[in-house]
Amino acid sequence: MLFSVPSRMVLSLDKWFWWHEYWFPPGFTWEDIKESGSISYPKPRDLLHIVPYALLLVGVRYLFQRFIARPLGRKLGVRDKVRLNAPPNTVLETFYATHSKKPKEGQLISLSKQCDLPTRKVERWFRYRRNQDKPSLTTKFCSVSWSSLCYLISFCTGLVVLYDKPWFWDPRECWVGYPQQPLQRSMYWYYMMELTFALALTFTMAFDVKRKDFKEQMVHHATTIILISYSYCANYLRIGSLVMLLHVSSTALLELTKLLHYLNWRRASHLLFLTFSSVFLVTRLIVFPCRVLYTSLYISMEFLQPFFGYYFMNALLMVLQLLHIFWASLVIHMLYKFINGTIKNDARSDTEESDESEEVQEQNNKEKNGTMHFSNVTNNCSQSNSYHSETSQSNVAQQLTGRAHLTNGC
Repeated sequence: MLFSVPSRMVLSLDKWFWWHEYWFPPGFTWEDIKESGSISYPKPRDLLHIVPYALLLVGVRYLFQRFIARPLGRKLGVRDKVRLNAPPNTVLETFYATHSKKPKEGQLISLSKQCDLPTRKVERWFRYRRNQDKPSLTTKFCSVSWSSLCYLISFCTGLVVLYDKPWFWDPRECWVGYPQQPLQRSMYWYYMMELTFALALTFTMAFDVKRKDFKEQMVHHATTIILISYSYCANYLRIGSLVMLLHVSSTALLELTKLLHYLNWRRASHLLFLTFSSVFLVTRLIVFPCRVLYTSLYISMEFLQPFFGYYFMNALLMVLQLLHIFWASLVIHMLYKFINGTIKNDARSDTEESDESEEVQEQNNKEKNGTMHFSNVTNNCSQSNSYHSETSQSNVAQQLTGRAHLTNGC
């Protein structure tokens, strides 16, 4: 008796969630898309296979990055910069973890008093500590190698699957016979592959190379997973497949561009960056809204009446379009800097954390403000020398390698 009420609530919720009016146009129910003979339709329970597939893909990624990408990067000349580690300091580490990774001037003065250290040395400690958290070039190369491989496979698979489909050439065909459109085996595996990759990527985002647009990426991945899952259950396979192929076409180019940039193949990366920018702007700002979104919003009304799924699906597509506009502004900004020759570091991945020395940036800012004096330079250099003497003898080689880098920060 105690469990009867919750069980009834679960059953009621399940019945409400799968109510046919949420998923299909008026006049159609789940009975209309049941398997009959050799004709099969998408079944929501197929999506349960995705979780083990995604977990397996995470394991495959780990093995690929460790035993293929990392050795390949070393052979191709990928080398990490030498980074000096911040010396142990409980007070500074606690502040770094709980308050701020980049304290303000007043906080620096307070911390210097607590630690009995010069303000400049405390500031340098936080700089080194931030550099420790930044991903190395090898880590970024391995991550991009995996994503490049996955997106390239996804794009090629999408072309092979959709090339001979009528809706690939005429989006109006997406709605002919909807929702009683049989599920083809190739479409089933294409959907499973795309959803598995999207879910595996979401699983690893917290441990992956952090990007400045991390929140937008999370919104994008969540929207993608919901969109793919809903389109599969509601048999929106045709329009959903076009959306997936359209997105992966430019994403594959972006990952390959970053891969070439990490290898320092400048001419090839520059050429591919221009290609990516063109494909991105055309597919995301022209093809997607004018073909896919227009077809889903207006052309579909010639074949069916509005229902909940119509509004829900198009709302998700509108969210994607807003993200397209946001990322297009970043791409245009990068193009502007590229044309003017002002791109530095990983210009093709403007949303990733850069390894550029913050000390050089700080020195340039001070020179622009007219506050860099020769006396400060000599004083800070002497402080830098005393700071170096505190490191262990095992780091002497690293100190010699990074001396020019440290001198710039004095």
